[in-house]
Amino acid sequence: MTDYGRPLEFGVFPTPESSRVDEILALVGMAEREGLDLVGVQDHPYQSRFLDTWALMAVILANTRRVRVFPDVANLPLRPPAMLAKTAASLDVLSGGRFELGLGAGAFWEAIGAMGGPARTPGEAAGALEEAVDIVRLMWSAERSVRYTGRHYQLAGVHPGPRPVHPMGIWLGVLGPRMLNMLGRKADGWCPSNSYATPEKLPDMQRRIDDGAAEAGRDPATIRRVYNVFGAITHGPSNGYLVGPPRQWVEELTALVVQFGMDTFIFGAESDDPTQHQRWATEIAPAVRESVTRHRGHPGRTPTG
Repeated sequence: MTDYGRPLEFGVFPTPESSRVDEILALVGMAEREGLDLVGVQDHPYQSRFLDTWALMAVILANTRRVRVFPDVANLPLRPPAMLAKTAASLDVLSGGRFELGLGAGAFWEAIGAMGGPARTPGEAAGALEEAVDIVRLMWSAERSVRYTGRHYQLAGVHPGPRPVHPMGIWLGVLGPRMLNMLGRKADGWCPSNSYATPEKLPDMQRRIDDGAAEAGRDPATIRRVYNVFGAITHGPSNGYLVGPPRQWVEELTALVVQFGMDTFIFGAESDDPTQHQRWATEIAPAVRESVTRHRGHPGRTPTG
């Protein structure tokens, strides 16, 4: 069993469709009112029906006062890391410390290439992401000027700033062994989706992160474990993993915390169904908090005990 003991957080995953701005802001408003913690926005610039993620996140921050926002995750090949760092820090300043930075190595390379981005091999994408983490750190530093010479990115005496106004996290949406180890050494959070990092894969993936943290002399419990969860909250019997009534959701999410080490859940519903999101906020999130508190007080219990 792996439970890092971190506080739980819950959020929503609105689809950034340009035809649904009012619905997106309504969902964000619900998250704000009902006490959810986070809004994660996917970043696929080549998707013609999507708004630009960074423009949308700025609007979300302007329309809220409490909820935090992050790209889930930023498309690194189409967004140079020095500018990502600058924009992320700017949004953090403008929002009073309510922005986090999620980074991804990239996918859908043909579409990225069609927008003028690089077509990277898996190894190149991994190397570029590691360099990007280094560059973001430099751009958030208090140094007067910074330099960096990498295979994919360079800085040549740039003056960094502004700095984030809170200890902003760098969360990586990665899956492979090399990147999980790097995350443990250098990043602040892991942000996979349940469709790729399925529960049976989580123990080995968590171990790779923890091994990387140990190599760098870091406490693995300082690394946030964010899980994008997609499913359906129903009134009937179970119809598969995360497809069933609230009791099933509470049991399965509790197990993800106390057995598999996750601590933050971002919920995506089919067609951004507002009823599903309302149930997530008012029925599932508080019940999971209560259940995890109970299990942490009785560590010998099973998730359904």
